[in-house]
Amino acid sequence: MRILVVEDERAIAEHIGAVLHTSGFMVEHCDNGPEAWELGGTEDFDVIILDLGLPGLDGLTLLKRWRSEGVETPVMVLTARGSWMERVDGFDAGADDYLPKPFRNEELLARLRALLRRAGQLAPTMRTAGRLAVDQRTMRVELDGRQIPVTPAEYRAIEKLATASGSAVPAKELSKAVHGHDEGSRNALEVLINRLRRKLGPGIILTRRGFGYYLSDETK
Repeated sequence: MRILVVEDERAIAEHIGAVLHTSGFMVEHCDNGPEAWELGGTEDFDVIILDLGLPGLDGLTLLKRWRSEGVETPVMVLTARGSWMERVDGFDAGADDYLPKPFRNEELLARLRALLRRAGQLAPTMRTAGRLAVDQRTMRVELDGRQIPVTPAEYRAIEKLATASGSAVPAKELSKAVHGHDEGSRNALEVLINRLRRKLGPGIILTRRGFGYYLSDETK
């Protein structure tokens, strides 16, 4: 999942980025309205977290522009402005959710996952492939019912393979799911896959030569 965080306060942006990254999300950040307008209108994000008090172009105007241009990416407004009238303005401008500052990390993640579910990005929340289960709500990976500790990048790789339903995922496509682009080193991807194979054991992540990687559907 790729999240755009539009926030001009560096400390808050770094905190949000760390929370999301630890939870398995890929995060891109910008700190002004004009850059956000271009990014949100030209690149694919699963959710945009948007502060209203931005330099160059305020968040409400930015949101209205996106919606008028046909940008349908779910937007969570994150702001210190907490009055009910300002919330109404945010929803009228096209916001999908509204989280006032200060906030707890748990609420941010819960609201983000709810937003993704409503947008159809997290349905169903559980993916299974043979002996492997991936819970997209909690971002847990289980093998034979036992939780396997994985890094955020490892989780994104397994999630991508699990959603492929047994089809082989080409290396470039898998690298994009892990890193947010398909220009990463092939060696880096192979290192990640080998590390996962050591954690999961043999026969779980397989290679279909010339096509890519896939998950075994064997249950024993």
